[in-house]
Amino acid sequence: MRLFLIYLVVELAAVVALISTIGFGWTVLVLLATSVLGFVLAGSQIKRHLRRLQTGLATPQGAITDSALVALGTVLVFVPGLVTTAAGLLLLLPPTRAAARPVLTAMAVRRMPVITVATAAAGRAARTRDRGDYIDGEVVDVVDVTPRELPRHPD
Repeated sequence: MRLFLIYLVVELAAVVALISTIGFGWTVLVLLATSVLGFVLAGSQIKRHLRRLQTGLATPQGAITDSALVALGTVLVFVPGLVTTAAGLLLLLPPTRAAARPVLTAMAVRRMPVITVATAAAGRAARTRDRGDYIDGEVVDVVDVTPRELPRHPD
């Protein structure tokens, strides 16, 4: 909810600032132009990226980060608002993606220990499930003895 509120305030502030600077009509034109440009660029970059993946021109690491950045840029272009569309446009441009790639890689490496620990715990759980139930205990050998009869008292 906080993230949505921040998004709303930033987008509203950007539109209000643009309206006060260039006017309402030009602001509407700028919003429409960035949206159309974003849709066109998103489509062309997705096609270009898919061609690069099919021909094998992309390295595995570059392909993963570029795919993530193209996907994020496309989502940002389709989210309404001037700031998100501009951020999406920047992520769709190849030079900007090259600059953002180390940042994305650093963020992924920072989260890697959490993923590794979770994966290791899941692997241990799967191994113990495959072996069946395991009960830790000790075995005590019991020999059944019939009890002696007690002598009767003559009463």
